[in-house]
Order: sequence, then C-alpha cells, then structure tokens
Amino acid sequence: MKRDAAGLATLLATTGVLHFVAPKPFDGIVPRGLPGSPRTWTYLSGVAELAVAAAVAHPRTRRAGGLAAAALFVAVFPANVKMAVDWRHAPPARRAIAWGRLPLQAPLIAWALRVAR
Repeated sequence: MKRDAAGLATLLATTGVLHFVAPKPFDGIVPRGLPGSPRTWTYLSGVAELAVAAAVAHPRTRRAGGLAAAALFVAVFPANVKMAVDWRHAPPARRAIAWGRLPLQAPLIAWALRVAR
C-alpha cells in the first residue's frame, strides 16, 4: 500500500474506532439540527470512517475510498464548526484545538484526493 494511502487509512480507522471506544466527545459535537440522538450519529460516522478506511486500504477500491474520504471530511466540517463555537469561552488550549481543526480540513481533503489519484 502506498504510504499516503496507508497513513490515511490508519487515520480514518483510528478515528473510527474512537467513535465506539470513547463516543462521548463525538456526541458533543454533533450539530443540534440533525434528527435523532447524537450517539446514533457518532456511531454512524464511526462506521463510515471504518468503511472508508477499508476502501482506502485496498488497491482495487482506493480511488473510490479516497473520494469518499474527501466527502467525509467535508461532511464532518459542520461538527468542527460547532465545536469551535461551543468552545469559544473554553481555556485557551481547548479553543486553539477547536479553531485549529477548521483549517486542518483543507489538507485532509487534499490528502484524500491525492490518494484517489
């Protein structure tokens, strides 16, 4: 597996597993406008990340997996915005983490698209 693809698959798989092992932080950033319980969305996004990780890891599905990863990174952006807004009065370190996640989405999307090529 190419190094870019291996790294992306590892990132996605790790984050996907975390959605099940420690779901509470993910529940807290689910946008309020989504129907149903935040835990359901946490688990669904965890499943999506694990599925995309598997697709990126396999050479025959890597292109589709890379495109799906890019779409996933776009889809979770509203949760990152919610986190930044919710943490606007948090201690400086937490605020930096929350706001730092926003511009980080662009290189993640670029990475996924590079893997798709």
